[in-house]
Amino acid sequence: MRKLMPLLLAGMLGGATMYGTIQLFEGDANVPLKVEHVSSMPVQGAMYTTDKDGEIIPMDFTAPAEAVMKSVVHIRSTSMQQTSSRQLGPTQDPFEFFFGPRNRGGQNSQPTPRVGSGSGVIINDRGYIVTNNHVIDNASDIEVTLSDNRSYKARLIGTDPNTDIAVIQIQEKGLPSIRFEDSDNIKVGEWVLAVGNPLSLNSTVTAGIVSAKARNINILQRDYAIESFIQTDAAINPGNSGGALVNLSGNLIGINTAIASPTGVYAGYGFAVPSNIVSKVVDDLIEFGVVQRGFMGVQINNINSDLAREYKLDVVAGAYIAGVIEGSAGEQAGLKAGDAVVGVDGREIRSSAELLEFVGRKRPGDKITLQIRRDGKEVNKEVILKNQDGSTELLARIEPGSVKSVLGAEMVAIDSELATKLGIAGGVKVLKLNPGLITQQVEMKEGFIITKVDGKAVKTPEDVEKVISAKSGGILLEGMYEGESGIRYYGLGV
Repeated sequence: MRKLMPLLLAGMLGGATMYGTIQLFEGDANVPLKVEHVSSMPVQGAMYTTDKDGEIIPMDFTAPAEAVMKSVVHIRSTSMQQTSSRQLGPTQDPFEFFFGPRNRGGQNSQPTPRVGSGSGVIINDRGYIVTNNHVIDNASDIEVTLSDNRSYKARLIGTDPNTDIAVIQIQEKGLPSIRFEDSDNIKVGEWVLAVGNPLSLNSTVTAGIVSAKARNINILQRDYAIESFIQTDAAINPGNSGGALVNLSGNLIGINTAIASPTGVYAGYGFAVPSNIVSKVVDDLIEFGVVQRGFMGVQINNINSDLAREYKLDVVAGAYIAGVIEGSAGEQAGLKAGDAVVGVDGREIRSSAELLEFVGRKRPGDKITLQIRRDGKEVNKEVILKNQDGSTELLARIEPGSVKSVLGAEMVAIDSELATKLGIAGGVKVLKLNPGLITQQVEMKEGFIITKVDGKAVKTPEDVEKVISAKSGGILLEGMYEGESGIRYYGLGV
């Protein structure tokens, strides 16, 4: 029986060699074994490509990989989630977030701790890190480990579920950060690297090409979701969520977010949020604690040959306006159902995803000029974007640690018309739920109208904050859902 298994070393592609011997013990006999050591090898010269200016550059993955790995972190998040007593079956969803299959729980749910793993990208030397919202969603504890194995507790700066982007921060300075590239300049066929922590394999780098742009895969499933993903064939898996997609200059072109897979692991295609969207969301979250999003107030569909034939359009690409909301920015700009958007600010638009991406980079009050095909003619329409409430004002800053931040709720006072319809004196509507006490502790839905906090009537978000800020311990939220009968109660531990 062998006492030592030999490792066979082969010299490939020729080259100068030197020889030595070692003793391999097999049974009771000493068997001399020649081992070939390669002292020099012919090095293959770097292949070359051209940059956006047509200049010849080496197609070398080593330099960008080494630089980017220092800026990509491992994120470990702990959250309390509702889980089912029933065994979860296999997913039928062809698209999955890298964080793992989405929970499809059933009856008899109860809160249990869930620990997940993902990636993040350091974006400046003061410890700000961008990742995916689904990596830290509802997390009560976020731990960040750097590439040199230093670990830190992180605080949440802000989230945007509509793009699946979040920003966290660790208390450290002088960190290696990554630069943002203009994702509009990325071309299909361009080489890219994906850097992250897949399947617990930290600091993993894979290479591939951009295989498509402006891809909408309907994975976010939100009313105001913006999906215009960069599609790549670089191998990525669960744990890559929030990691970097970079070009050969080592600049960030996207945040890896999802994969197309029938099994939950890599099957050929991954999807990343473009850096231009990431940059806008990050800027808003750091400056305001909330995303300042501009809306046109129109319903749009992709234009293809079938739709063009049905509606007698003279174009087969672009965004078809199926409806215009009354009082919206689109209506005030003169947009009409049946218009075909083929350009924005002189840039060609070939799909509804491209239009959503472009508008998603703007804030309320910003102006854009749409190139419209209408009745066989091209006309320009200037649109002044509005916020979700129908004004051009920016939303007030949400301070980290404030009641609004802690609860994770964006609230607005209901108008007198809705109050009369519901038969109440007034109330505060929960427009949006971000990670916070509400999502961690109760199953409240967006749209809940708070009428009382601990028995005290509230009519404005300021009323809610005043009552809660004076409390320690538990609080009781009382209210209702429009269109549903009965009063609902939610108890929170503050």
